[in-house]
Amino acid sequence: MKWLRNERTIHILIPVISAILGLLAGAIIMVLGGYDAVKGYDSLFNGMLGSPKVIGETIRAMTPLALAGIAVAFAYKTGLFNIGVEGQLLVGWLAAVWVGYAFELPSVIHIPLAILAAGVAGALWAFIPGFLKARFHVHEVIVSIMMNYIALYTTSSIIREFLYAGNEKSYNIHESASLASSFLAEATNNSRLHYGIIVAFLAAFVMWFLLNKTSKGFELRAVGFNQQASKYAGMNVSRNIILSMSVSGAFAGLAGAMEGLGTFQYMNTFTSFTGTGFDGIAVALLGANSAIGILLASFLFGGLQTAAPQMNFMAGVPSELIEIVIALIIFFVASSYLIRWIIGRLSKGGAQ
Repeated sequence: MKWLRNERTIHILIPVISAILGLLAGAIIMVLGGYDAVKGYDSLFNGMLGSPKVIGETIRAMTPLALAGIAVAFAYKTGLFNIGVEGQLLVGWLAAVWVGYAFELPSVIHIPLAILAAGVAGALWAFIPGFLKARFHVHEVIVSIMMNYIALYTTSSIIREFLYAGNEKSYNIHESASLASSFLAEATNNSRLHYGIIVAFLAAFVMWFLLNKTSKGFELRAVGFNQQASKYAGMNVSRNIILSMSVSGAFAGLAGAMEGLGTFQYMNTFTSFTGTGFDGIAVALLGANSAIGILLASFLFGGLQTAAPQMNFMAGVPSELIEIVIALIIFFVASSYLIRWIIGRLSKGGAQ
């Protein structure tokens, strides 16, 4: 089993094995709870991939999760932990909806403008913890957590004051700013799948290209790896920290735009977090902070979330179990040392 000794192979195997172990542990919990695990998972996978409509819904749910995961991964790759993705997503959502409602423009201008507004809003919101980290060495985790709550209540207040349409939501955006697609909806039996998935794939490519194929990306990763060495090499550490957080926030803002311009066409006055920004941490972790890995992980998590009600309806298994399965998957990813040890033992056993 020489192939098990390849570090790249192990890097790919860890999230795959973690997902399998998480699902197996979830099955054990079902059995202990008196539920039929086979029927439960059969209902779950049918709810993820059983028809064109549920596939469309899975991809729709995947879109903001992928962008949130990319936001987390970009910051992590540059030595930062952006736990403020949820807040950046909310301000991006509001900015996109405001541009979508306030202007009447041709779609070819309106849609890019609304998406750009979301990215800029997310970047500006992330700029604050980035600046405080770079200038005053304030930990970005503490600031970004507080910024999440500021974003939650500020966006709701702005909607009630300036965009309120009743029923705890904003006015709808104009059709010219919508990412909704009648073609995709018809192809998936009237699911809510929209063109935002294209934005998610483009964002994944941009992250990969920027970090791995540009000198600026090398500089950002170098600063994240060792600030003192980077400073000695002549790199501007403070500027790169701010830039990294801002780019991460821009990706998070785009996640909000996908909800405002694609799925809902408006924004709610939230009293609690959407959870998408925090789920982005799990997506990035399972995806090993790589562009392709994040897309695959977001598809899995999006499918699990959209299919949970189906599992409850068809098999009687509480939909909350999906959150336990996701938590178990992340637990096994975090226990990568154990998985590496098992793979190492297997590779040595195969060599004998």
